[in-house]
Amino acid sequence: MSLLVVGTVAFDAIETPFGKTDKIIGGAATYISLAASYFTNNIQLVSTVGDDFPAEMIEELNKKGVSSEGLQIHKGQKSFFWSGKYHNDMNSRDTLATELNVLETFDPILPDSYKNPEFVMLGNLTPSVQKRVIEQLENKPKLIAMDTMNFWMDIALDELKETIAMVDVLTINDEEARQLSGEYSLVVAAKKIIAMGPKYLIIKKGEHGALLFNNQDEAFFASALPLEEVFDPTGAGDTFAGGFMGYLASTKDISFDNMKRAIIYGSAMASFCVEKFGTEKLMDLNDLLIQKRIKQFVDLVQFEISLSDK
Repeated sequence: MSLLVVGTVAFDAIETPFGKTDKIIGGAATYISLAASYFTNNIQLVSTVGDDFPAEMIEELNKKGVSSEGLQIHKGQKSFFWSGKYHNDMNSRDTLATELNVLETFDPILPDSYKNPEFVMLGNLTPSVQKRVIEQLENKPKLIAMDTMNFWMDIALDELKETIAMVDVLTINDEEARQLSGEYSLVVAAKKIIAMGPKYLIIKKGEHGALLFNNQDEAFFASALPLEEVFDPTGAGDTFAGGFMGYLASTKDISFDNMKRAIIYGSAMASFCVEKFGTEKLMDLNDLLIQKRIKQFVDLVQFEISLSDK
């Protein structure tokens, strides 16, 4: 099934306790598309870059089943660039530079061939841009998911709530869930956020896993896989979203039980992402490695227990 992916395709420069990089490939839509490509080969990318973005990377995406028909390439302009430095705990970071460049005037125009996707993943962008994408769709997709961040809650809360009401799945982290809802308890926060419109809410907790809630008061928790080394958490949340949506698109099943499985697949893809800088690890995975990692997740939480009648 087709998966429409909208978000940034960009450059990053990253520094962590394990080292630093010069400009490398990044961007939410890049991570989402790469992760999803291991489950479906019908990915429709919508983004914008300058002519400084390497053509060979676009070719690599094409080889992985990612269509670049919706990728706007602006001659004489530069791609979006972000630079950051992570602290020793790898959970907090300082932004060193943000250069919007072509992203500043991004208008997501969908090619005609993109207007009837079965699945949609809206990466973190201005809520008005995300809404503009939804409004161009000719038919209601099977599932629309969106990511957002606290920055939009600070400066565009009304627009954000309008867009949230138009989607089926919202993915945010625990800090963002608390800010959006005004509640500390994530269970209470989830109920308030789901009342805003989405049928499902995913709350990402980084190294502590992810929570899935629905509008039937059902909940599911998936732990994160303990890793010996985390080199770079950049893009882990987007990779999670790509694995989650890619798996759902491949199975064509959006039941709550299948979403639980999709959470595990998304978590597995995110665990690969953090093991190398940028997109490096995501470029060279295969089905055997992914299934082995999935088994590690299953073995981590699977156990036998007898319930007492007392």
